[in-house]
Amino acid sequence: MVSQTTELLKKELPLEQELVVLPEDVVTGLVLVDIINGFCTVGAGNLAPREPNRQISGMINESARLARLFCDKNLPVMAFLDSHHPDKPEHPYPSHCIAGTDESNLVPALRWIENETNVTIRRKDCYDGYMGSMEVDGSNVFVDWVKNNQIEAILVVGVCTDICVLDFVCSTISARNRGFLAPLKDVIVYSRACATFDVPLQIARNTKGVLPHPQELMHHVGLYMAKERGAKIVNEVSFGAPK
Repeated sequence: MVSQTTELLKKELPLEQELVVLPEDVVTGLVLVDIINGFCTVGAGNLAPREPNRQISGMINESARLARLFCDKNLPVMAFLDSHHPDKPEHPYPSHCIAGTDESNLVPALRWIENETNVTIRRKDCYDGYMGSMEVDGSNVFVDWVKNNQIEAILVVGVCTDICVLDFVCSTISARNRGFLAPLKDVIVYSRACATFDVPLQIARNTKGVLPHPQELMHHVGLYMAKERGAKIVNEVSFGAPK
């Protein structure tokens, strides 16, 4: 039933995806959203997958591949890591990714980026990495990262497609449109390096306080809404000759 619903949704809300070639003479930044154990490693926490998941595994593999490419080219990379204080729950979700635990650390396939000089790591305590980059003095770590590196395009990957990825993309596009993020022009979401979680209807019905969250359907909705806000949605990424 879910697959039929998903196919109907995709028919009613078709999502055309592009192939993007990133020019070598344009500074593109890679943004990794919450690719941490608490969301991606089997059994690592309340919001981690309970069993191996193909969409999440594919997201990790593609994100790690891109991170290696960006680091080899010494291009700027920013990684958001969900990190919560135990006394500040994030309703409606159960306790997750508590600061100082391994839940809030990068997955094993990406731990190596912590030692790369072109990588900026930002721990955040909210869905939205843009808002989570705000400092008490009013400055913003993400905005400074864009400006200091003269980034003209960002490539966004990670989890969850319809939650933290989408929230960050929407805020970033709004800030760009208001002129807060010059010289940023393009916000690109790479679908094969994004993923979300799966809560089938029958499980949600039998679990108090849990909403259904069919993975493939919500992944599509997240991408569709990002495109509706003005992001480019791509299913293939490569580097090419200068413009």
